[in-house]
Amino acid sequence: MRVYLAADHAGFELKAHLVTELQAKGYDVVDVGAHAYDAEDDYPSFCLHAGHRVVTDPGSLGVVIGGSGNGEQIAANKIAGVRAALAWNIDTATLCRQHNDANVVGIGARQHSLEEATAIVEAFLSTPFSQAERHARRIEEVAVYEKTGELPPLPN
Repeated sequence: MRVYLAADHAGFELKAHLVTELQAKGYDVVDVGAHAYDAEDDYPSFCLHAGHRVVTDPGSLGVVIGGSGNGEQIAANKIAGVRAALAWNIDTATLCRQHNDANVVGIGARQHSLEEATAIVEAFLSTPFSQAERHARRIEEVAVYEKTGELPPLPN
């Protein structure tokens, strides 16, 4: 599986660690950047490019990393077709794949040790979408809105 990794300065060390760890586990890792530490860099460009690559490369997944993971996940979600989720533990990483078919995960490098963050990312990458009808229906509802801009009717 191809995995696109992106990080700003706050996630630079974790990204470098994940590149090595994931390659050792057999993942096809693509480092979108930052490629050099720059304390003044901005996360949006890295995360937008990672999200775009995930959407245009079916079957791939993405990991966007910053200090908290919040802004990175928000930026990635601006790409049509990205379903990015912020994961702060193994359960949220697993559930975002099982229930939401998330294709990008946001991780806060300042929130976890390298070991904890690695376990969260590995849980995300190794968990398949459940294929449950109710989850697929919900994902499709969001996808239709994303394509049309039309709000769905509210349930009674």
